[in-house]
Amino acid sequence: MAEALRIGIAGLGTVGASVVRVLSEKASELTRQCGRQLVVTAVSARDRSRNRGVDVAAAKWFDDPVELAKSADIDVFVELIGGDEGPARACVKAALEAGKHVVTANKALLAKHGVSLAEIAEKKGVLLNYEAAVAGGIPIIKTMREAMAGNSVTRVFGILNGTCNYILTRMEAEGLSFEDCLKDAQRLGYAEADPTFDIEGNDTAHKLSILTSLAFGCKISADDIYMEGISNISQADIRAAGELGYRIKLLGVAQQTDSGIEQRVHPTMVPTASVIAQVHGVTNAVAVETDILGELLLSGPGAGGNATASAVIGDIADIAKSRPGFQHGPVFGRPAKELKPYKRAKMRAHEGGYFIRLTVHDRVGVFAAVAKRMADNDISLESIVQHAVGTEENASKTVILVTHETTEAAVRKAVDGITKDGHLTDKPQVIRIERAG
Repeated sequence: MAEALRIGIAGLGTVGASVVRVLSEKASELTRQCGRQLVVTAVSARDRSRNRGVDVAAAKWFDDPVELAKSADIDVFVELIGGDEGPARACVKAALEAGKHVVTANKALLAKHGVSLAEIAEKKGVLLNYEAAVAGGIPIIKTMREAMAGNSVTRVFGILNGTCNYILTRMEAEGLSFEDCLKDAQRLGYAEADPTFDIEGNDTAHKLSILTSLAFGCKISADDIYMEGISNISQADIRAAGELGYRIKLLGVAQQTDSGIEQRVHPTMVPTASVIAQVHGVTNAVAVETDILGELLLSGPGAGGNATASAVIGDIADIAKSRPGFQHGPVFGRPAKELKPYKRAKMRAHEGGYFIRLTVHDRVGVFAAVAKRMADNDISLESIVQHAVGTEENASKTVILVTHETTEAAVRKAVDGITKDGHLTDKPQVIRIERAG
C-alpha cells in the first residue's frame, strides 16, 4: 500500500470539524477506496482551547496557518478559513508555492484570485481542488471539469444560495413576508446575523463567476456580474407569479451571446412545471446546457457541515488516488494562461420575457397610457391582469403585465416612461422570466 496521505487543515469551524470527524469515522472505507490512508497530521485554528467535538490531539498544532501550509509534515493543505484576502489567500499561495496540493471551499478567494492561484498550481504540477466552493455537496465542478469533455456549453444557471431559496420557499408556502422569513432563517442558522451577502446576491455571484470560467474558458470576472437580490420581493409578486403559472427563484445565469458573456444574478420567474421550480428549501440546483449532452441538472444539499465536508473529502480522495509524475488537468478546465479575457455582454441587450407589476392611480386614461408606453417600445404583451387595491377615497389598481420576448432596454425605457408620466402610486417591479427545463 502507498504511503499515507498527510493532511493539514486550516479552519476548524463547522465544516473543518465535520471533515475531521468523517475522515476518522470513515477511515477504513476511505483507505480501501483510495489505496492509502488519509491522515490528519496538522491543524490550525484561532482558538486552541475550544471544544469542537472532534479529537485533534494527535495532530500537530500551528497557530499560524501559513506555517502549516509550508510544513514538511503535510502533503495536502485544506483551507477552510474563508475570506478573499488575509490568512486565507496567504496560506493557499504559500502551500501551492511549496508544492503542496490544495483543497478549498472558499468561493470568495477563487472569485478574486482563482486565476493567479491556478497559474501557480499548474506551474508547480499540483492540484487545486475546489468542489466545495460551489453548490456544497453537488459535484458540479468535477462534472464540468472532467465529465463533459468535447461538450460546448451554451448556458449554465441555477439556484446557488440556500438562504434565498429557503426564504422564497417559505414566502410562497406560508404567505409570510420577506422580513418574517429572514428572521426565521437567522433563528435556524440558515442566514447570518448580517445576511446582506446572501440576500443581495453576492454569494451567488461568486459561485456563478467560477462556473462561468469553467463553462466558457474565460478569466473569472465576479465584478462584472449584473446583480439584484430578493429583499424587494413581496407577497404581491409571489401571488401574481403563482396565478400566472410561475414560481420565483433567485438564479445565477451565465450564457454566451453575440455581444459577449452574460452573467446575471436576480430574482427570476420560472414555469411551475419546470424541474428547477421544484427545488425547495435550502437545496441547490445547477443546470448546464451543451451542444452534445443537451441539458443536465444536478440538485442536492448546497451548504452545511456534512454537505460541504463531503465535497472536501471527495477532493482529498482524488488527490490520494493520483500518482507521482501524473500530469494533472488544468484548474479551470484549460490552462490558466490560456483563459480568454472576459468580455461582458450588454445587459440592456438581454432578451426574454418579463413580468411587470405596476400600482397605478385608478383613473381614466391611465391604462391607455401604460399600453401606449409598451407599444412605443415595440413590447408585445402576452397577458394583462388588473386588481383593485386601496380604499374608495384613495383607489388604485395593480396592473400585471407579462411580455413576449423583448429586450431589457425596451422594458426599462417603457417603465421609466410610465414612472415619469406620474401614474404610479408605488415603485414598479420588474422580474425576468427565464426559460428553464
